[in-house]
Amino acid sequence: MKEIGIKYRRGHRLDVALSTNMPLALVFLPASDIAKYVDKGNVDIGITGMDIVEESSADVNILAHLGFGKCQLCVQAPVSSKIKDVKDLSGKRIVTSFTNLAEKYFRDLEGGELTTKVSHVSGSVEAACALGLADGIVDLVETGETMRAAGLEIISLIMDTQTVLIGNKHTTHQDLIDILQTRIKGVITAGLYSSMEYNIPADKLAEACKITPGMTSPTVAHLSDENWLAVKVMIKKPEVNDIMDRLENIGATNIMVLEIQNCRM
Repeated sequence: MKEIGIKYRRGHRLDVALSTNMPLALVFLPASDIAKYVDKGNVDIGITGMDIVEESSADVNILAHLGFGKCQLCVQAPVSSKIKDVKDLSGKRIVTSFTNLAEKYFRDLEGGELTTKVSHVSGSVEAACALGLADGIVDLVETGETMRAAGLEIISLIMDTQTVLIGNKHTTHQDLIDILQTRIKGVITAGLYSSMEYNIPADKLAEACKITPGMTSPTVAHLSDENWLAVKVMIKKPEVNDIMDRLENIGATNIMVLEIQNCRM
């Protein structure tokens, strides 16, 4: 909220805050409820997981994939069970907090008639098998550390998920949603790229542009020395060091990398 310019004051233990500089209210809800409120209520825009959207069957617009909170919803089973095929869990006990997605997955697996017993728990799903409640679980996996610590392994992938920006299909404030969506995308893009500036001999410009083509094309300016040019370009953050090495190898100097706080593309 800070990076997209929304200022607000939130009182202690309050779930609603009014913006002090924009005509909007912020509502702080559990992630599992947000999709429902955006679908059925008077909430115009929200941030939650794609898995939550699918689990709640919310009819919302997916405005943007935000690129964080990435994980996978998977069927898991104890390593000791030696189960390798998800079909071996058909008709057995599955514990999950994603009952709708789990039931749909196993119903499709079983040809439309669900025989697998899917039960709901809200937390500590990974303990269900060890405590005798389940033969397998359906749960989110990010790094897999919790799964492995519980003696579980992935048997099947149900879906990839990440944090998404969602919108109410019946909003009466589309203009404001468009502004917020543009601002959020600008912040996300800024987080993916850095700004690079360097000087390059004029006769090496074409070669340099192949290394740093930019979003559209590099910005090129003449220096007082007519044999040299100044180049400014956006590059992906993970490629920074490799690009600097390659530019230096062809004669670039004064190579600088700057952080981008915000942008509009």
